[in-house]
Amino acid sequence: MLFRRARGLLLRFVRRRALASAVGIALAVPGAWIEFSGRASAWWIEGLALISGATGLALLWTGVSGTKPDWIE
Repeated sequence: MLFRRARGLLLRFVRRRALASAVGIALAVPGAWIEFSGRASAWWIEGLALISGATGLALLWTGVSGTKPDWIE
């Protein structure tokens, strides 16, 4: 039941394109900064930056291009 609610929350979130783009930028910029600056000394910081950057780029792409239908009629 918890996963259904989380999935529904995520799907409703990405339908709001402006909000998804803003959160995507907010996640991608610090992730890219940590990855490309080379100052992170701990392995888990680099991993967290990769996850944050990838999630941010995915949200940004969804905000820019919009959601695609699951089927074509």
